[in-house]
Amino acid sequence: MWENVGIMTKPFFSGSYSGKLDEKNRLVLPQELRYQLVEDGKLEFTIALSMGGCLAIYKKSDITEMVERFKKKQHIAKFQKFFTLFFSTLVETTCDKVGRITIPSVLKNGVGMKTEVMIAGAMNKIELWPKEIYDRDLAKFIGGEADGDLQMMMEEAFSLLGDEEEDNLLENAVERVQDAVGKL
Repeated sequence: MWENVGIMTKPFFSGSYSGKLDEKNRLVLPQELRYQLVEDGKLEFTIALSMGGCLAIYKKSDITEMVERFKKKQHIAKFQKFFTLFFSTLVETTCDKVGRITIPSVLKNGVGMKTEVMIAGAMNKIELWPKEIYDRDLAKFIGGEADGDLQMMMEEAFSLLGDEEEDNLLENAVERVQDAVGKL
């Protein structure tokens, strides 16, 4: 059924959608996002705790890559609690015939999700936010009321788009000038 889906989709998740959890903690995942989760003709993905008070849905290949990278750090003590909490709450799942996913109660309660949910495409993952938190943060951001931290993060994020070679040349030039000034 899913063989031809996912072939013509974009390489990242974007957009926002409103959703509602039913009495069985099921949420309809928008078709556009569902199709982007298809890999090798299969609709399989993982739901996980994420940063900032939301849940994240990862493609199967992305979570597999994360696991391989985390394995290299599994014996570092400062990461042990994170690994325990993160991996003990990972849920591998799929959608039912009408496109619903079931949100496990431990994850739903962990982020304070009630009935209304915002579904947000966020680069390599789909985020599931309690609607009131998403709406509050979006209103602050759009209205220019966001705290300095959010504005700083935005500035830093967009600076990542700079040309690395150009940035290195600039840093080297600054260092040479500082060295020359120090020798005077």
